[in-house]
Amino acid sequence: MKTIALFGGSFDPPHLGHLSVVNTALSSLDIDKVIVMPAYLNPFKSKVCAPPELRLKWLKKIFYSYNNVEVDDFEIKCKRKVPSLETVRHLKERYEKIYLIIGADNLKSLDQWYGYDELKKLVTFVVASRDDIDIPGEYILLHVDQPISSTRLREDIKKEFLPVDVAGEIEKFYKENNG
Repeated sequence: MKTIALFGGSFDPPHLGHLSVVNTALSSLDIDKVIVMPAYLNPFKSKVCAPPELRLKWLKKIFYSYNNVEVDDFEIKCKRKVPSLETVRHLKERYEKIYLIIGADNLKSLDQWYGYDELKKLVTFVVASRDDIDIPGEYILLHVDQPISSTRLREDIKKEFLPVDVAGEIEKFYKENNG
């Protein structure tokens, strides 16, 4: 196995948009597998709603039946904010080529990411479409048609936007914890 797509994020909560990104990556990129990497804490955020171990558990349930998806706990085990560059360096020990999947909403701040100049030499960026944001031609476009975000779900949890395997658990957690 030599080529992977890395899909990291807070997944707070994981939703059908995330599932769609993974499924689209598997069907449209020339990769051996997708590595889903939940963050302990996003480097650009100060807190999460759901604890890291719970988000990891949900993701493992969601992708349990996928042979070509691995949910990796590297960043959670670090117990701190982990920049993408550090995660990519860690994965480069095992894989030759890494596609890094980001949401289109990250494009405006991408050059502010820690070690961006080195990061762009180590990965091929794949941008998942979102909110009609224009995606420049130098990026690989991953067309995802799921108009939902974790932020909106934390504010108003809707079971129909959650993966079936964990929808009840996620809905209960966010209703009890007010996002």
